[in-house]
Amino acid sequence: MGRAMRILLLLSIASLLLFNGVASAATSKDDDLEDLSFLEEDDEARSPSGKHSIPEPEEDDFDNLGDFDGSDFEHGEDDSYSSPQIDEKDVVVLKDSNFSDFLKKNPYVMVEFYAPWCGHCQSLAPEYAAAATELKGEAVLAKVDATEENDLAQKYDVQGYPTVYFFIDGVHKPYPGPRSKDAIVTWVKKKIGPGIHNITTIDDAEKILSAENKVVLGFLDSLVGPESQELAAASKLEDDVNFYQTSDPDVAKLFHIDPKVKRPALVLLKKEAEKISLFDGQFKKSAIVDFVFANKLPLVTKFTRESASLIFENPIKKQVLLFATSNDSDKSISIFQEAAKLFKGKLIFVYVEMDDEDVGKPVSDYFGVTGIGPIVLGYTGNDDAKKHKLDGDVTLESVKAFGQGFLEDKLKPFYKSDPIPETNDGDVKIVVGDNFDDIVLDESKDVLLEIYAPWCGHCQALEPIYNKLAKHLRGIESIVIAKMDGTTNEHPRAKADGFPTLLFFPAGNKSFDPVTVDSDRTVVAFYKFLKKNASIPFKLQRPEPAGKSSGGQEQSSEGDVKDELKVEGKGIACPPSLKPCASRMSHVVKIKTLRSVLLSARARSQDRDVVL
Repeated sequence: MGRAMRILLLLSIASLLLFNGVASAATSKDDDLEDLSFLEEDDEARSPSGKHSIPEPEEDDFDNLGDFDGSDFEHGEDDSYSSPQIDEKDVVVLKDSNFSDFLKKNPYVMVEFYAPWCGHCQSLAPEYAAAATELKGEAVLAKVDATEENDLAQKYDVQGYPTVYFFIDGVHKPYPGPRSKDAIVTWVKKKIGPGIHNITTIDDAEKILSAENKVVLGFLDSLVGPESQELAAASKLEDDVNFYQTSDPDVAKLFHIDPKVKRPALVLLKKEAEKISLFDGQFKKSAIVDFVFANKLPLVTKFTRESASLIFENPIKKQVLLFATSNDSDKSISIFQEAAKLFKGKLIFVYVEMDDEDVGKPVSDYFGVTGIGPIVLGYTGNDDAKKHKLDGDVTLESVKAFGQGFLEDKLKPFYKSDPIPETNDGDVKIVVGDNFDDIVLDESKDVLLEIYAPWCGHCQALEPIYNKLAKHLRGIESIVIAKMDGTTNEHPRAKADGFPTLLFFPAGNKSFDPVTVDSDRTVVAFYKFLKKNASIPFKLQRPEPAGKSSGGQEQSSEGDVKDELKVEGKGIACPPSLKPCASRMSHVVKIKTLRSVLLSARARSQDRDVVL
């Protein structure tokens, strides 16, 4: 009897395993043969004549270049177009393969990063070539096709065309002047000429101190020799401050240097709240440059287009920003100046005038700062771009404690967020920074998230497709279709390189990085992606035909029922070949550094193509 029971049990287990195998195979086969015709009809129903379209940027519409990748631009089929003949015999063509070696062999090199299709680059070409010829033997002018040498362009942070740098002994600085032959020649000759000037009389010293806002003086034993050479080399890397040298103790005293001090000595004088900065480092070019960079700014720098480069290019990357209106800033700035003295050389203190429409408002929008202030934020500059917010009133003690915590990396990051919606019952769930964890990181849900920008043409084209997908899947409890405005919301798990960005967060795996969705932008393609990647299996049921109730009876009112197979709003899908929208700086999106906030405005003022 016992043996018979064991045999029966074994047969039962074998039968169960066989049944599961057959069922699994059948299920797999059913998935392959799943009827998706009703989803395909949704895709086929979209027509290019619909109201959603992908805007094409006009030739000189720099504000709309965010949706436009210049590498896709062509002159078209117009055979009449021909480039003007330019004598570029003295312009050196550089590539990644010869770039570094060429800079090592030539102490003074101006390099233009250009794109062949860029109109401003074409306008610059004859002026640049003429300047190259005039400067031949003194400095070299070269060019790099940034559309071909992508790695080189990325290395030097080329964000628009043309970008022009001047290299002195391999160290580069942007060329800020006009794009004409005479301007280029004058600027370069100043850079390669004598970098320092001698002061030998009290009369000359008084005139310089009266006329200049910022000045560097070296107090040396001799006006020639290695120390003078180090000072001269440093001066050529600094555009904003004039360098002088003296060996006269009386002149040194006038510049607030102790005549009996051990030489060489160096001082930076400013007509600011902090007037005197004495150098105490090694008298070498690099140390002198770092000292001047760190100290030439006032204790508190007002954020303007002109001061932006001084902030961005400073070796000190951590910035403490005060946001206040022009009518409510005096008291806060005084507190800021006192606090800045304690963090000199460690933090940069910046004042953003919130009611300045040209600069202050876009910077405030980028940080998600609203109201009238004062508000204090810490910003980690060009590295990881983290933001931190000072809670409470702006006092000297609170700013000092905030600055110390910022230096020691003890502050909690701040992320901007729209208000949490009062209701969120739509097919597409609205995600903001403050409800991201509750919706997207819910371990019990498979979540598809679109990060979009309201102005993005590709996002507008995707909207009817995304809404239709969500409508079909609304009855599946384990799946959430969601979207987040990436221009007004942030979260450390929501990284967007462009718009739209589609990220999938599988259930039970929220601690891992999300899956980037790179499928065709159709209802069927999205459904198949979800079917393949969802942690919780599901199957979509074909909807009931219109006009039929669940019991097979006709509905009394056609208006009460919408046919799931019909497209309620026509639009075109964003073709898979189109790249996601790049960011538009005028809307302060996709900004890795504060510098990008001013990029569009600066480009317009300099007639510069913005290509990001």
